[in-house]
Amino acid sequence: MPRRQSSQWEFDNLFASEGKEIPEKPKKASQPVQPEKPTVLTVGDLTREIRNLLEGGFRSIYVSGEISNFRAQSSGHCYFTLKDGDAQLSCVLFRGERVSHREQLQQGVKLVLKGDISVYMPRGQYQLIVRGIELDGVGALQLAFEKLKKKLKEEGFFDAERKRLLPKYPSRIGVVTSSSGAAVRDVAHVLGRRHPGLKLVIASCRVQGQGAAQEIASAIDLLNEWHVGNHESSQLDLILVTRGGGSLEDLWAFNEEVVARALAASALPVISAVGHEIDFTISDFVADARAATPSAAAELISEGAMAASQFLVEVHDRMTGALQSFCAQAMIHLEQVGRRLDYLHPRRVTERHAQHLDDLHDRLSRAASHQLYLLKERLQQNKGLMRTLHPDRQLAEQAGQFARIQRQFLAAVTTGVAQNQHHLKQVSAELKLLGPVQVLSRGYSISQAVETGEIIKSDEDLKTNDLVKTHVFKGDFLSRVERRPSS
Repeated sequence: MPRRQSSQWEFDNLFASEGKEIPEKPKKASQPVQPEKPTVLTVGDLTREIRNLLEGGFRSIYVSGEISNFRAQSSGHCYFTLKDGDAQLSCVLFRGERVSHREQLQQGVKLVLKGDISVYMPRGQYQLIVRGIELDGVGALQLAFEKLKKKLKEEGFFDAERKRLLPKYPSRIGVVTSSSGAAVRDVAHVLGRRHPGLKLVIASCRVQGQGAAQEIASAIDLLNEWHVGNHESSQLDLILVTRGGGSLEDLWAFNEEVVARALAASALPVISAVGHEIDFTISDFVADARAATPSAAAELISEGAMAASQFLVEVHDRMTGALQSFCAQAMIHLEQVGRRLDYLHPRRVTERHAQHLDDLHDRLSRAASHQLYLLKERLQQNKGLMRTLHPDRQLAEQAGQFARIQRQFLAAVTTGVAQNQHHLKQVSAELKLLGPVQVLSRGYSISQAVETGEIIKSDEDLKTNDLVKTHVFKGDFLSRVERRPSS
């Protein structure tokens, strides 16, 4: 096979046989050596050479990676990028190419593609012409997961109607897990802290690897048989199926149909707590309840007990407070009763009565002395009053008072008469000014209907042919109504 050139511009040995040297041409001493001109390639020539090399060397190759930038054209051709953490590769799947798993060409799906490397001349870009699609390990598992999930959903395994309520206060539970795993330690630790009286019946089994799914299903069946075969006081309240986190392959046993059907057939309520919060398995959908982690499952199981414990603590605190308050009130009441009993003791009563008698004696003595003093004072006052009220003195005082009253009366009568006379004159003058005669003297007249004698105040009081008597300052006269001005 001819040797490859070490660079694009080394063409000296292209025509030399392998292992043979080309004899040098004799050089003339008189002529200088002229450098050979380099061969210049066009972009098209260079790209064509590269295409020949790539297309000839990379045929029917397998490449794994993750799909991104997927575009399906209206022509039916598909364009996308296959990438990993180090590089990316443009890919093309033509419409006429018959391949399996075409529907798996979706954003983010990991696949293994079979194809040929080609160079797209207009852009100078190399790409993979896809001839086949295969699922990588994770992709195949994901496809199987979705297929089983759809099947079980159609059979009603995920229906809310078949989900059972978890017991609020379990006393004994079965645990399906590996006895050497971290999950059982986490569950025991949380339950020991939150529900120390809860008993665990562990059905140990493998939780990953070949045959693990069958062991998990058998452990579930075994706990159900144990529940039925024991006395009521030793029966289980629920089953916890759990394990710690891991990859999809590690958790795959919980995605097997045999486990799903064992969960659905369980006579006891089941909690599934497999992996971490982001992990979802078929067992999570089939079980009566799902917990994100083993520790979360333990918290869910002990939720009722914790609430009851908290309630009991609150009741204890309230009862303690009520008892303390009652005792304090009782002590106050006892002190009051003690003081009352001491107050009502015969000796205390006798002492108080004796003191009261002494007090009354003192007050009576003071009152008698005071009354005697008051009587003496009143006697002196009566003596003076008697002198003041002697008949001779009273007669003299009354005579003087009568003369003084007589003078005041005469003066008041005289003044009143004068004031009344003056007022009478004023009223008389005013009455004269307002009297009918004075009004008539100023040219006014008064008319009255002859028939009724009523004073005429308005033309509405008259009718045609009524006889009217009119009074003037000097005399009166009769007149008859011929018509009213408003008629």
